[in-house]
Amino acid sequence: MFETLKERPADGILTLMQLYKDDPRPTKIDLGVGVYKDATGLTPVMRAVKAAEHQLWETQDSKVYTGLAGDPAFGDAMVRLVLADAVARDNIAAVATPGGTGAVRQAFELVRMARPGARVFVSDPTWPNHLSILNYLEMERVDYRYFDEESRGVDFYGMIADLKTAKAGDVVLLHGCCHNPTGANLNMTEWQAVVDVLVETGAVPMIDIAYQGFGDGLEEDAAATRLVASSVPECIIAASCSKNFGIYRERTGLLMAVSQNAEARKLHQDTLAFLNRQNFSFPPDHGARIVTMILNDEALRADWMAELEEVRGNMLGLRSQLAGELQRLSGSDRFGFLAQHRGMFSRLGTTKDKVEQMRSENGIYMVADSRMNIAGLNAETIPVLAKAIIDAGV
Repeated sequence: MFETLKERPADGILTLMQLYKDDPRPTKIDLGVGVYKDATGLTPVMRAVKAAEHQLWETQDSKVYTGLAGDPAFGDAMVRLVLADAVARDNIAAVATPGGTGAVRQAFELVRMARPGARVFVSDPTWPNHLSILNYLEMERVDYRYFDEESRGVDFYGMIADLKTAKAGDVVLLHGCCHNPTGANLNMTEWQAVVDVLVETGAVPMIDIAYQGFGDGLEEDAAATRLVASSVPECIIAASCSKNFGIYRERTGLLMAVSQNAEARKLHQDTLAFLNRQNFSFPPDHGARIVTMILNDEALRADWMAELEEVRGNMLGLRSQLAGELQRLSGSDRFGFLAQHRGMFSRLGTTKDKVEQMRSENGIYMVADSRMNIAGLNAETIPVLAKAIIDAGV
């Protein structure tokens, strides 16, 4: 039977990781992998995570299954973190998932189950795994304009025009904050215009929020998601704890189905639990329990928020330093967008050839579409990257 299997296209980021690993140059710079790194190149375990794990090690007396939806306390804590009081808790069904990716996959499965012919509107560009999962599930995708290659900001009017072609029952996939891969984000006035289109067309928003706390702050980064969830009849939210808690390998995520009809919650909760059962039965608990402990303990939460703010500040500082160095070298402010973008990523908006030139000549590794992980930089590598960008004629 296995002779019928076909080669699958290589994952661009995983291929880039291997190329970086094989490069013997000591001056090489990794801007491809989507993880936060400190100034030493380490992705540290956060202080609050360490403390919570120590408490858990001392007190946990069983590793028994928690339930198909995961520990209810995790769902409650994450709903509060993402939505606060924007929507009544009784209107929200929630299940734990293996990471944000698991939440996205389950969300698409939910859409396919509820509305088999639904089209999914996706920003151009978006996180490549969105496209990969949709293709694998054979769900129809419609791209909407998002990134303006000239300004390196949002093509807002193009986006709105494309979203107006959506119909009732279609799904519009939105990035809650810190757009991946571009770093370009809507302001709240623009978000309100998106909400108006969603209400007008009857399309259902699906929000992927993977970087809450990495952009403008925990509350600020959740504002758009809260606005959408409180303004439309139904929405789907996929949340990740990988980045803001630094627990990448623990695979900790949450999927929410939000409805203004509280009577629908039981059906939605049962459906989400059913999907979990079909795909992996019980979700992993270690990361979810750590997150729950942190969010429900005043001291742990305060320390986590303080360290998360340090992480956010570091990335903003790197953005400003890079934009400043490029302005010094180029004599223009055409790279000012780097300081305006938010989150881990920015898209330079240049060609694959120039990206390859920077890799071959300077050992700078970024994704072929010119997405770079700002958190992969430090004070020593910023001048190197800036010079490479100018020398490549970006």
